[in-house]
Amino acid sequence: MEKPPTQQDTSPKFGRTLMEDLRSGDLRRSLRHDLQETYRFYLDDASREELSTMGEAKRWIVATWWLLKSMFFKLTPARRLFLVLSLFFVLNGSTGDPAQLYIGFIVLFFILLLEVKDKLLAQDELAAGRAVQLALMPDRTPSVPGWEVWLFTRPANDVGGDMVDFLEHEDGRLGLGLGDIAGKGLPAALLMAQLQATLRALAPGSDALAKLGTELNAIFYRDGLPGRFASLVYLEVEPNAGEVRVLNAGHLPPIAVRLESIEEMPRGAPALGLMPRVKHTEQRIHLDPGDFLVVYSDGVTEARNEHGWFFDDHRLHALLPELRGRSAENAGRHILDAVDRFIGEARPHDDLSLIILKRLES
Repeated sequence: MEKPPTQQDTSPKFGRTLMEDLRSGDLRRSLRHDLQETYRFYLDDASREELSTMGEAKRWIVATWWLLKSMFFKLTPARRLFLVLSLFFVLNGSTGDPAQLYIGFIVLFFILLLEVKDKLLAQDELAAGRAVQLALMPDRTPSVPGWEVWLFTRPANDVGGDMVDFLEHEDGRLGLGLGDIAGKGLPAALLMAQLQATLRALAPGSDALAKLGTELNAIFYRDGLPGRFASLVYLEVEPNAGEVRVLNAGHLPPIAVRLESIEEMPRGAPALGLMPRVKHTEQRIHLDPGDFLVVYSDGVTEARNEHGWFFDDHRLHALLPELRGRSAENAGRHILDAVDRFIGEARPHDDLSLIILKRLES
């Protein structure tokens, strides 16, 4: 009788996995990034500044002690006790009692298992959050006669605090929104979802952008958290018309790239959620055929390379004349490519978002 086919073993192989890790080309880069992130996570700015004034030998000793101390206080109370217990057994075992040395390493291994378990659970939750966030993002590029649009957003972590969205109104108007929540990670992502939902609910029934800003601010101030706020640029255009209506609540001013000049729009009102009563104004700008309006988050200008240098406003403004004659998407990707080349192998420090709006011939 023929034997039934055996189920293929898909579990990872220990030796094969180690060999693949050793052959991977980014092992050294990954280790360097992990060390840098560990250094930044466990040591605050004041500690890192103080370490930079020390000699190399003293710096290594002091940094090691501070890292261990910071790690100790970030553990849960039970794990701190287990760590002290494991160190006690390791020290006693090192004097000639192998059993205690063995027990000490077993306890350390148990603490490591608990920490890895917490990390994997957090990664699963972030993956679910990212799936929800991706579902909320636009799944296509909007189209309106006389205009060309390109939208882009990229979180620094699994989930981000930047919002890029569009609203197609029944009367033919197109609304474009770019928001930036203070901070990163899951808390910022949750507030981003609130901003997007509130904007989608209020914008279709609001003819005055100044009133829209007041309503958004009132809701964010009422429902917000201390130290958390949102900046927002919301644009509206009509088919085959050259005027752009703009609401700016605490965000970086949009930049008009004209055929012969670069024009930065005026700054707007404070960010949403900072103060209970804020007076917003509606700005307007006219674009001729071929002109661009560039809306961006601080993830562009505050992108940092491995040396800690910022991309900054200088580099962005020097890049803008090169956008002339391009399509909206090509112009946006030109900015994005320049930022990525500048960052190099450094990991992103902030969410990055862009809206490129180009006026076409009617």
